[in-house]
Amino acid sequence: MQNITMRQIRTVLALSQHGKITAAARALGLTSPAVTIQLQQLEGELGCELFTRTKSGVMATEAGEIVIETAKRITGELGNLEERLAALKGVSAGTIRLGVVSTGKYFAPRIMAAFNKPYPGVQMRLVAANRAEIIDKLRNFEIDVALMGRPPKDFAVRTTLFGDHPLVFIAAPDHELAGMLDITKEELAHQKFIVRERGSGTRSSFEFFMGDVAEGLAFAPTEMDSNETIKQAVMAGLGIAFISGHTIEQECQSGKLIILDVVDTPIRRQWFAVTQAAKAPTPALQALEDFLRIKGPSLLPIVTKPYRSAETQTELA
Repeated sequence: MQNITMRQIRTVLALSQHGKITAAARALGLTSPAVTIQLQQLEGELGCELFTRTKSGVMATEAGEIVIETAKRITGELGNLEERLAALKGVSAGTIRLGVVSTGKYFAPRIMAAFNKPYPGVQMRLVAANRAEIIDKLRNFEIDVALMGRPPKDFAVRTTLFGDHPLVFIAAPDHELAGMLDITKEELAHQKFIVRERGSGTRSSFEFFMGDVAEGLAFAPTEMDSNETIKQAVMAGLGIAFISGHTIEQECQSGKLIILDVVDTPIRRQWFAVTQAAKAPTPALQALEDFLRIKGPSLLPIVTKPYRSAETQTELA
């Protein structure tokens, strides 16, 4: 294994990403025969087949998946090495690949802008996706840090808590529940609901909260896969929704949505910055974690209290 080269490692990653030798060759700036030779040499060095050739392209074998995972870690650590050496030279630089769950895209740009003021030399790349996709990218070292609610439990991670995450029930201002106080779960259970897709953190919290009253009732929520679509549906009068309070700042301020006064809400969750425990933090990444721990709470969106009247609406503490 001592004869494995970085060109071979990059070849494996390109084949994994593109699925075809010709496409991998274009991405690497090589010819197709050159990519084939690199792959054959690596397979010969390791003594096993890494990709199965098919009519539609190449598919990683079990051994190939192991090599791909290791290749991602190697390239990631080389990037870390470059940044750590730069830090020793007094260079304030680096790159952070920041992943955020869908709800996080409402405040991630605000965090990035605030972080870049004291650290202008650090480049940041933002990826927003659903929870499952962000966890996969974190597991596969495709991002450096993820901003999310519940950290994953199936692999070792390091977490930094940086703020509360309130989950609330929302409705259109003219909804029948809009002026009510102390709304119970039993009263909610008779309403038409619009919810996030299964697997999302918000959906899991909704099902847990409503679980003891939903059984036996005509409780069939409408499922939508984005917060924006849900907000538009609620504003159109299609029902009420359970959603992150950090996604509705502008709509509440403009009076297009209101937060219902439901007993035992808002439900308080937390926001975490999550990194792979196996990944040594670069100076840039450590700076971001420290920044979020200190400044994170002040950079999260403002959430207003449940609707009473325009004169008495105030901020949640």
